[in-house]
Amino acid sequence: MRTPGIIAVVGPTATGKTRRAVALAKELDGEIISGDSRQVYRDMDLGTGKDLEEYGTVPYHLIDVAPAGEKYNLHRFLHDARLAEEDIRSRGHLPLICGGTGMYIEAFLNDLNLPEVPENTSLRESLKGKSLEELTAILAEMKTLHNTTDVDTVKRAVRAIEIQRFYEDHPETAISSKPRPRTDAIIVGIDIPRDIRRQRITARLKSRLDNGMLQEVADLLAGGISADDLIYYGLEYKFLTLHLTGQLSFNEMFIQLETAIHQFAKRQMTWFRGMERRGFTINWLPYDLPDDEFVEKVKQLYI
Repeated sequence: MRTPGIIAVVGPTATGKTRRAVALAKELDGEIISGDSRQVYRDMDLGTGKDLEEYGTVPYHLIDVAPAGEKYNLHRFLHDARLAEEDIRSRGHLPLICGGTGMYIEAFLNDLNLPEVPENTSLRESLKGKSLEELTAILAEMKTLHNTTDVDTVKRAVRAIEIQRFYEDHPETAISSKPRPRTDAIIVGIDIPRDIRRQRITARLKSRLDNGMLQEVADLLAGGISADDLIYYGLEYKFLTLHLTGQLSFNEMFIQLETAIHQFAKRQMTWFRGMERRGFTINWLPYDLPDDEFVEKVKQLYI
């Protein structure tokens, strides 16, 4: 196999993806593009697991590129990731994309070209007042629901319906958004036993709470970010906001958040297994390999 055009490091949360991508970047003269849908936001550090200290001198992209409170999306990610890849290549370096947001990474590796979908005021008005269950049913009639990301909240469900309606009203956009799988990509997955993954998720959650994650969310609220906007981001920001606004006790928050992260990790793996069924080859390597062995095994995939 010839030298790859890009290497993707994927896997569920708490598996050490960043450390592995950094090790590869140091060995292969690379730079890292974050494939995480929440690390794009500034001032959302502990809750998104940026772990910036792990990068050392390795350049990274698509972290801290949008203010907290914005609604970054797949269209913007694809645009920004392509610019980042061009920038990395212009300096003769190898691009690596690292993250757990399967939808973002798969779309990028499929070279999708998505149009910006404008807000549909009349549609939003017609959906006003509908429950999440009702919105989910509407969306399910419009397309097959491959995951629950689109229907985590009422806002997400309304937006998903809005996007699907746009595609139905503008069928010509389907032509430009057909997958064109890249042939120059090597995908490496971090394989970890389920019980160890669960242990690492719990330990990491406790560590982040000990290191000020609750204060991070409190500062965002005090800085003017609405509770609804933080809940929109899900997981840590959802449950810590519910605690800070008096809707959950600390223990309730911890238990519900821990459960939600475990469920999220399971959904991540479901997505990556789905990618394999859709024709992608993911080379799974053990989570506990020493860095030098991990790098050598990746190099063997294309040498």
